[in-house]
Amino acid sequence: MNKSKTFRLFLALTAIALVQVGCSTPQNTNTATTVATPEATPDKDAIAAEISRIENDWPRIIKERDVAAVRRIEADDFVVVYPDGSIGNKEQDARDIEAGNITYESWEISELKVNVIDADVAVASLHITVKTGKFKTPEGKSQDISGQYRSVDTFARRNGQWQLVGSATTPITNPAAMASPKASPATSPSPAAKASPAPKASPKVAPTKRPVPPVPAPTP
Repeated sequence: MNKSKTFRLFLALTAIALVQVGCSTPQNTNTATTVATPEATPDKDAIAAEISRIENDWPRIIKERDVAAVRRIEADDFVVVYPDGSIGNKEQDARDIEAGNITYESWEISELKVNVIDADVAVASLHITVKTGKFKTPEGKSQDISGQYRSVDTFARRNGQWQLVGSATTPITNPAAMASPKASPATSPSPAAKASPAPKASPKVAPTKRPVPPVPAPTP
């Protein structure tokens, strides 16, 4: 083979190799930058309305012994702190409401405020006033639960449904002092006026929205 043919064969083999390399290595033509989609802003008004609806439904739930609503609203891992400091759960609430252990003449909810943390968490605070309230203890005794309370409830949205995951309630021991406006520092009482008798503190009562489980007797 002469030099001319050898040179032409070399050029042909080189061209074939370049074509194969070009076909086996595709060029990246996607130059677009991936941008994370921002989360949608939660509808706080809608969330607050739904939480308020749940809170305002408790008097009906208790009166009608709607245990199905209790099991739906309270999460399986729900934790509640009762006014006496004891801790309860979903099953305790469900048993007491189903048995009708809580009765009342009037159960009013006021000063309800809902703080929406994000699309899946919200905290509600409220004032509860119970008139002629009774709680039947496991021993069969009737316990007076009339009075005023402050409650803080934590809600979480799970599978598209708002559920109670935590609650704490405390009795208001001196409602009259909370309701009375404070006197101005520049105003001094009239010397002729008689001092009003000090208001009696409300008796310490046990449960509110959810009953207090019995406290076991100490082991001798």
